[in-house]
Amino acid sequence: MIVIGADTHKASHTFAAVQAQTGRIVGTRTVRADAEGLLAAWQWAHSLSETCERVWALEDCRHVSGRLERMLIGQGERVVRVAPRLTGELRRGERRPGKSDEIDAVAAARAAIREGVENLPVAFLDEQALEIRLLNDYRAQLVAERTRHQNRLRWHLVDLDPELEHRVPDRALAREQWVGRIGRRLARLPQSVRVRIARDHLKRIRELTRSERSLERELIVLIEAHRPDLLAEPGIGPITAATLIGRTGGAQRFPTDGHYARQAGVAPIPASSGNTNRVRLNRGGDRQLNCALHRIAFTRARTCPHTRAYLDRKQAEGKTRAEAYRCLKRHIARHVWHLLNQTPDPTPQPTLSIHCNTPTGTLTLT
Repeated sequence: MIVIGADTHKASHTFAAVQAQTGRIVGTRTVRADAEGLLAAWQWAHSLSETCERVWALEDCRHVSGRLERMLIGQGERVVRVAPRLTGELRRGERRPGKSDEIDAVAAARAAIREGVENLPVAFLDEQALEIRLLNDYRAQLVAERTRHQNRLRWHLVDLDPELEHRVPDRALAREQWVGRIGRRLARLPQSVRVRIARDHLKRIRELTRSERSLERELIVLIEAHRPDLLAEPGIGPITAATLIGRTGGAQRFPTDGHYARQAGVAPIPASSGNTNRVRLNRGGDRQLNCALHRIAFTRARTCPHTRAYLDRKQAEGKTRAEAYRCLKRHIARHVWHLLNQTPDPTPQPTLSIHCNTPTGTLTLT
């Protein structure tokens, strides 16, 4: 088996093919990060491993490696994702000093061999999950931008009308009632430069709130079409469901719920010594996915009697409250993995119209 490590950048991609059995470097290649470059990389890899199995190990940098990953999956290639920290650890242990794109590509391939390609996350093409993730990330960006405008507006209100600013509750500037009330108050003040800036902040807050709510409605429609069972679960709202779907990126790529828990950062890490038998907090994995499971756990702890009884039982066994919540999040991760694995969406995956005649036939890049 040949493992092809990739170090991806906006303008170029560097590949290194490494023999899995011996660790020997078979070849390296640098191409442009465009359609012609991706085609050249595929042809180069095909020429190296016509008679043996090949696996692509991509350093997990989604924005610069996403197009390459989708092309390889659409072409039927086996692709695994290598965490950047794994390549960093391997580079520090290598005899060859320094850092370059070729060294990084070799490190990605050897890190995949060391960890075992069957133990790494498998790249999976789920176009609907990708759309949900993009919309959810964009909505989060709008919310963050609105928060910045709200904070600046409040500081201007401290100078213009401190009594009104003091009466505005936390997170109230997303509600039209308070936005309209502040707008009317600003309209009655002498129209100074500070008032004009405050009114402009208020206008931007209104626009961002409308856009954010429109995106949330669009997300609900997509989730109901893709995974409606998630919204029926207690503690899972539209934004949490969108995070679970988007950050999972296809539950089929995780062979067991244990692999999914590891990705979500809720798999327990042993921390035992001598007569002490315990596990510690897992700070790895996808922290956005972990945050979504955390919200579900705390929401259910408030609203579900069975969940509260489970937490009380764990504490009665000698666990702390935090350890009980970690156990709960692990159970929730297992349940979510089963929900996301039910009846995968049969919608055909689209392909890009990039064709090329090769000695083995016509190649279509996706």
